[in-house]
Amino acid sequence: MTDIEKRLEELSITLPAPPSALGTYVGAVTTGNLVFISGHGTAKSDGSYVAGKVPTECSEEQAYQAARLVGLNVLATLKNHLGDLDRVQRVVKVLGMVNAEPTFVNHPGVINGFSDLMVEVFGEAGRAARSAVGMGSLPMNIPVEVEMIVEIKET
Repeated sequence: MTDIEKRLEELSITLPAPPSALGTYVGAVTTGNLVFISGHGTAKSDGSYVAGKVPTECSEEQAYQAARLVGLNVLATLKNHLGDLDRVQRVVKVLGMVNAEPTFVNHPGVINGFSDLMVEVFGEAGRAARSAVGMGSLPMNIPVEVEMIVEIKET
């Protein structure tokens, strides 16, 4: 068992199956020592999605939890792509998008659901540069979408 697998077990986290692409793209691409992870949404294990505009259809707390779910989906894709999450040197950049009403202002608080999970799993190496922005809509009315760039260790 790898260090990150042990850490996931300590946190009582089981990664879902990596979500399928919803279009003409792949979940992750490696170039050099960077992995670019496509935007991921709130896919649940039963194939449905957490949905709703924040905060009117999806509360801020529900959106935080949805962002955490997105983090699990991203980790599943990353593990599938790399074979081993211990190859992650650090999380470099996160772009978090919140499907929000125009008056909503706490996009960073919502995306903390994702970022907090990365720090739980990778420690300080999970603390990334980040943008958290509001969107007028997201696919399937999901409340959160996140893309990420990670640096991997030289093999």
